[in-house]
Amino acid sequence: MKERIMRFMQGRYGVDPFSKFLLVAGLVVVFLSAALGNRGIGTVFYLIGWILIIYCYFRMFSRNVSKRYAENQAFLAKTYKIRTFFQKQKNIWKQRRVYHIYTCPGCKQKIRIPRGKGKIEIRCPKCGTTFIKKS
Repeated sequence: MKERIMRFMQGRYGVDPFSKFLLVAGLVVVFLSAALGNRGIGTVFYLIGWILIIYCYFRMFSRNVSKRYAENQAFLAKTYKIRTFFQKQKNIWKQRRVYHIYTCPGCKQKIRIPRGKGKIEIRCPKCGTTFIKKS
């Protein structure tokens, strides 16, 4: 069965971040429509959700790889700032056990200081401002 699916998908675009986003957004909108009930706005959300899901599957099974690739690149370009913000926050969160991360009062540069060094004077490498903090 796996081999048949692989043969079917050969030459087709497949899954990319934009497809994943469309699928999740479509499912969220469909579930939101269920919460709103059978009123007019719930029906509209239901239709929009299914349109997003169908478009997601259309993209996955499409043989026009160059056009789907261009759509994905445009999506990645538009969401670059949001994605990098969350990646930075995730990286900072991982380092919390080993390092304190302070912000320079002069230039707002983030400075990483090892924990457990006591009260130390920190010199900003960007602007040269010194300030005292407890690590």
